[in-house]
Amino acid sequence: MAKLTIRDLNVRGQRVFIRVDFNVPMEDKNGQMVINDTTRIVETLPTLKFLIEQGGKLILTAHLGRPKGQRETSMSLRPVAVKLADLLGCNVAFADDCIGEKVEQTVGIMKPGDVLLLENVRYYNEEEKNDPAFAEKLAKVADVYVNDAFGAAHRAHASTEGVARIVAKRGGQCAAGLLMERELKFLGEELEKPARPFVVILGGAKVSDKIKVIDRLLEKADTILIGGAMAYTFKLAHDVKTGKSLIEPDHKHTALAAEAKAEKLGVNFQLPTDTVIATPVDSGKLNKKGKPVYDLTNIRTISGDIPDDAEGFSIGAETEKNYAAIIRGAKTILWNGPMGMFEDPRFAAGTNSVAQAVVDATQNNGAVSIIGGGDSVKAINKAGLGSKVTFMSTGGGASLEFLEGAVMPGVAALSDK
Repeated sequence: MAKLTIRDLNVRGQRVFIRVDFNVPMEDKNGQMVINDTTRIVETLPTLKFLIEQGGKLILTAHLGRPKGQRETSMSLRPVAVKLADLLGCNVAFADDCIGEKVEQTVGIMKPGDVLLLENVRYYNEEEKNDPAFAEKLAKVADVYVNDAFGAAHRAHASTEGVARIVAKRGGQCAAGLLMERELKFLGEELEKPARPFVVILGGAKVSDKIKVIDRLLEKADTILIGGAMAYTFKLAHDVKTGKSLIEPDHKHTALAAEAKAEKLGVNFQLPTDTVIATPVDSGKLNKKGKPVYDLTNIRTISGDIPDDAEGFSIGAETEKNYAAIIRGAKTILWNGPMGMFEDPRFAAGTNSVAQAVVDATQNNGAVSIIGGGDSVKAINKAGLGSKVTFMSTGGGASLEFLEGAVMPGVAALSDK
C-alpha cells in the first residue's frame, strides 16, 4: 500500500513533528565534538526545505549513538543544530531536552517556517522500549507526524512508531518525508518489477547476515555475484581450503541450499574464481581494544585452495573482469556489501572495479543502480563515484531488513494514501 508523503499534506501553521536520522559520525577535537560526515543531515534537507516553504513549524527529533538512557555530552545533538543551521541557511533553535514543559513552551512561540531540534531522544530508555507514556509526552507538540529516518524505521521505538500511532489516533496525518519516499521507491517499487537483466552484487562478511536477502532476491534476479568474506563459506561448502579466512562452518548447508535454489530457478549464481590473499604475522602490538595487530605480508592472487597460513581479503583480477562484464550489461543493479577489505588500498581493487562497472552501466547503459546502504555506500564514496549512481540508501541494517521483506514498524505506522 502506497504511503502518504509530505507532498499530500497542508502543513501551514501546523506543528510538524519530524523523525530524522542525524546519527552522524563525530569525534572529539580539542574538547569539541566535531561532525565527520554530514551525509545524513544533507540527505534530509529537501524534506526540511519543502516543509519550511509550506509554512510548517518544524520540530525535529533524532538519536545519536547509544547513550543508554544517560545524558552523555559527547552524544548531544547541539553540534548538529549548528551544522543544520549552516546547511539550511536559517536559524535552528535547540532544546536541551526532547520532552517536558520547556519544550512545550518553546514550540508554543514558534512561527510558520521556524525549525527546532530536540535533544537526543535516546537520553531516555523509554525511547527504545516504545513506552506509551513517553510517546505521549513526545506527541504533545505534534499536529502532524513525518518520518524521514529510513535508517531507524526498522525499529518500533517511541519516536519512529509510538508517536505516529498517537497522532493518527487523534485524527492527524502521518507521512513519509522525501528521503523516506525515495528509499521506499528504489528499494521497493523499482525492485518489484526490475528492468532486465537484473544483477545483484552481494558482499560483506557473513552468509548468515545475507541469507534472507539472498533467498528473496533469488526469486527476482537474473544474476547474483558473490564477494567479500562470505564467499569463503561458499568455498568451504565445496571443500575448498580457506586458510585463516573468515568463515562460518555452521552455514555450509545454507550456502549449498542457496546455490541449489539458484540452479532450480535458472539464476546465474557466481562465486569468485580467484582471491587476493596475504599472510598475517603478529606484530607484537595491541589495538585500542587490546587485541593483537597483524602485519599482512606476502600479498598475492591465487586460484583454488588458500594456504593454511594465509587469509583471503578480496576478489582477484580474473573475478573483477568477469563480474565487471556482467554488471556492465545490466539494466537494474542492486549492490549490498563490498568485495573485500576496501578500506586498505592493497585490497581495494576488487571493490573499486565493481563500483566502476556499476557506474559504467548507469551512465552508458541506462541502468538503474541502487546501492543498498552501509559499507557499499562508504566504498563507492571512497572511490569518488557516489554521485554517478541512481540511488544510495541511507539505511544500513534497515536496508537489509527491507530487502528481506520484513515489516518496517516506522513505515507501517504511516498513513496509507
